[in-house]
Amino acid sequence: MPATLAQKLVARACGQTQVQPGQIVTCRVDLAMMHDSGGPRRLKPHLDALGVGVWDPERIVVVTDHFVPASDAGSRQIVQLARDWVREQGIRHFYDEQGICHVVTPRHGHLRPGLFAVGGDSHSCTGGAFGAYMFGIGATEMLGVVVTGEIWLRVPHTIAMDWHGRLGPGVCAKDMMLHLCTRFGMDGGQYEAIEFCGEAVRALSMNERMTVSNMTAELGGQVGLIAPDATTAAWLRGVGVPEAALQDLEQWHTDAAAPLLAHHRLDAAALAPQVSLPGSPAQAQEAGTLAGERLDIAYIGACTGAKLDDLRMAAQILRGRRTAAGVRLLVAPASAEDQRQAAAEGVLQVLQQAGAELLPSACGACAGYGAHTFAPDTTVISTTARNFTGRMGAASSRVFLGSPYTVAASAVTGHITDPRELLA
Repeated sequence: MPATLAQKLVARACGQTQVQPGQIVTCRVDLAMMHDSGGPRRLKPHLDALGVGVWDPERIVVVTDHFVPASDAGSRQIVQLARDWVREQGIRHFYDEQGICHVVTPRHGHLRPGLFAVGGDSHSCTGGAFGAYMFGIGATEMLGVVVTGEIWLRVPHTIAMDWHGRLGPGVCAKDMMLHLCTRFGMDGGQYEAIEFCGEAVRALSMNERMTVSNMTAELGGQVGLIAPDATTAAWLRGVGVPEAALQDLEQWHTDAAAPLLAHHRLDAAALAPQVSLPGSPAQAQEAGTLAGERLDIAYIGACTGAKLDDLRMAAQILRGRRTAAGVRLLVAPASAEDQRQAAAEGVLQVLQQAGAELLPSACGACAGYGAHTFAPDTTVISTTARNFTGRMGAASSRVFLGSPYTVAASAVTGHITDPRELLA
């Protein structure tokens, strides 16, 4: 029977030849990822009480990204607990202050097509960009996974987001997702599988595909899948994934006659740069309609806005320019490796010459942590995935969301700006 990519991935994980939407199955977990905030400090007390360890230390990835750099005694305790716990459990895949978990995990070759994975963070659906079934779970579910190596699942229906045409200059994956969140709402994904497909999606780089899959969380889906192709394989080879793991990629696709819950066709060529109003990603307008909004801070950071390609986008706008008087441009690269590559290419120097202040590679303001959260009555444009009231600092701060192009352009002019004006 024809099957969707989601059905094929779940069938493999539960050891069945076929599964149907709505069916309840128990899946074997190939990879469990967690960070310092929701991982060891939540799991250790229960594991100790049960007197058990983890089912397979080789299948667990731990990243410190929320409470780093540690700025107080409580943060230092949380991070130290993570360091001690991975040593205690024999977990080798530990990335300490190397960047954000959703970027660090694939950059170290832990994701590949066909895998079934879980993560202790809502944006774990980033893994779907690699043709892996990966979704976010809470600490209680993660406890069950690390003890048994299994988790139950309701087989999802699939909603296809089919983008035809090509994105224009100054328009990118972030604009696609802000548009989708606004058109369909933050529960538009109905906690089903969302598959992103079409010419425009196939043309995206892996960094851009990661942004699309990541923001499936804002769209209300469980997983955000993109069928693997030559672009996927080339990127994974570059991070050390063995060639044997990249064979037969054509099996991981949705069959032509597979049943879909919905099939939405969207025109990439007609999409303009988007900016979401403070309070929700699902309040996007075309950037040009908000030109009167003056800014205090332009923030380029987080897993949806500060990967290498994001930094390159910002540099395209900022090369030879300076930030406007009174505007602070803050840049927090998504990972240490992204920062190193940006420096090697000269991208980082372009940002700093434009006036950017370089912040640590960590979740930082996106998670409402650290010294650079937003003060009362501050107006910000940010590349983060979310802008809920009070999430990134004071409740009276106003946070708009945009792409790296848009945030960089707005930093130059001092007000929200359609980046195409500066690219022209």
